[in-house]
Amino acid sequence: MRLLLDTHILLWALNTPEQLPQSLIAQLESPSIEVYFSAASIWEIAIKSALGKVKFHYSAQQIADGAKITGFVEIPILSEHAAGVAHLPMIHHDPFDRLLIAQALAMPARFITADTKLTNYSEMVKNVREF
Repeated sequence: MRLLLDTHILLWALNTPEQLPQSLIAQLESPSIEVYFSAASIWEIAIKSALGKVKFHYSAQQIADGAKITGFVEIPILSEHAAGVAHLPMIHHDPFDRLLIAQALAMPARFITADTKLTNYSEMVKNVREF
């Protein structure tokens, strides 16, 4: 099974795993499950940090490095991911979330998020509380 982490879930997994259900932590640690994070999440963190919208404890690069050290696999933003956004209904307007959904659907992978609105996109989108 493949899991793609939403930006919030990536940050929680690295910095405050106690915010995640124990069953999800077990999956994140399981050698039989491939856990991915997207360059789009690192881009989102970098932009929101630079704009002063969110104060992160670590830089975008440190978060990317920490995810790789943890064993999460980075996926790049491909043209098919960017183009895939056009096929998504306008359920959510955040461009980062829409790109992450398009990536998960293209992989395919379960997309794990804390945003309940995103679960309306696909059965592949799972809210963290479902674990």
